[in-house]
Amino acid sequence: MKHVFKTPDLGEGTTQAEIVAWRVKRGDIVREDQPIVDLMTDKATVEVTSPVHGTILELRGEPGESMAVGSDLVIFDIGGAEKPDEAAATQSALESIASAIKAQMSAAQAPDAASLRPLASPAARQLAAERAIALESVKGTGPQGRVLVEDVEAYSVALPALTGRAMPAPSMREVEEIRIIGLRRKIAERMQEAARIPQITYVEEIDVTALETLRLDLNARFAEQRQKLTLLPFLMRAIVGALAEFPQCNAHFDEAVGLVRRYRAVHLGLATQTPSGLVVTVARNAQVLDLWEAASEFARLAKAAREGKATRDELSGSTITLSSLGALGGIASTPILNAPEVAIVGVNRIVERPAFSGGQVVARKLMNLSSSFDHRIIDGWDAASFVREIKLRLEQPALLLLGNGDAK
Repeated sequence: MKHVFKTPDLGEGTTQAEIVAWRVKRGDIVREDQPIVDLMTDKATVEVTSPVHGTILELRGEPGESMAVGSDLVIFDIGGAEKPDEAAATQSALESIASAIKAQMSAAQAPDAASLRPLASPAARQLAAERAIALESVKGTGPQGRVLVEDVEAYSVALPALTGRAMPAPSMREVEEIRIIGLRRKIAERMQEAARIPQITYVEEIDVTALETLRLDLNARFAEQRQKLTLLPFLMRAIVGALAEFPQCNAHFDEAVGLVRRYRAVHLGLATQTPSGLVVTVARNAQVLDLWEAASEFARLAKAAREGKATRDELSGSTITLSSLGALGGIASTPILNAPEVAIVGVNRIVERPAFSGGQVVARKLMNLSSSFDHRIIDGWDAASFVREIKLRLEQPALLLLGNGDAK
């Protein structure tokens, strides 16, 4: 008896879902709740599981293809398939993995990866594909042996030592063709959309000498009791405080209806680099977080994003975005708006340089903020004033501990 599984409604009014990767192939016997396909909406990649136990008769659509919600996705035969014995299946899988590792160690051809289908996060699966690594050979450290990004990274580093030979150098004549699908295509589409917005970028130098002294002192004082503080929680407090003075920067512009929506709550977007590409996670109600709460939330969101486990709610709804390249931050940048937001704050790296103070040349820790604004909504004067309000709070870090709007 046939069972037709249709492309599911993944929420938030989505009408289309892109196929990122199939976890099964035609002829596979799958059990109920077994992962069968990764689908991507505008917000996140979702691991979709089988609604039934049965045999795969047909898969509709290829990776990179968009499927309408409600369209046929998978055709099952649920009449004659028998459920595999769990213990036997586990033993068989272990034997298959052992065989795969042995085969790779001896440079023999690896077995068909699709027949093993190890549990893996979407990000780990994509990274393994990019590096031509068979997931069956990677030991997973996640729940139930799930392969994580870190496992693929570790295996990639150890592979030359395991095989006893260096990875072959690619020929200069070779051309690698990479189809732009999934998250990378979404990023490309959003960047193209944002590029047509008239944007103004304003760069301001910040003296963070006192701030860094405070940060290091707090980390030393509370090393055993609290989350380690990076620069980001202090930036969050400065941005939240500045938004109390310039609420027009905490807004969305709906150009279709010519409407600006200002938000009282600050849902701070955090641009996070992952193996699959750049994603923006969201720290909700940042205005109520203290430094250590913010540090814990930032670390949790970054980990979820890099492992491909961030939920749709954690990847949508930001009202202003903070972008940082960390130690690679350069001296200036031109961050692109995360539309429909009207402001993004970019952080460049901290450098120690000589500066004048009281007629003397002294060493100071300096950092630039490179911030972009939707020039249709935010005038240059307001953009500069907003950034200088952030500067005031970062250069006088005691202000970061005050309530919003108390700096003046």
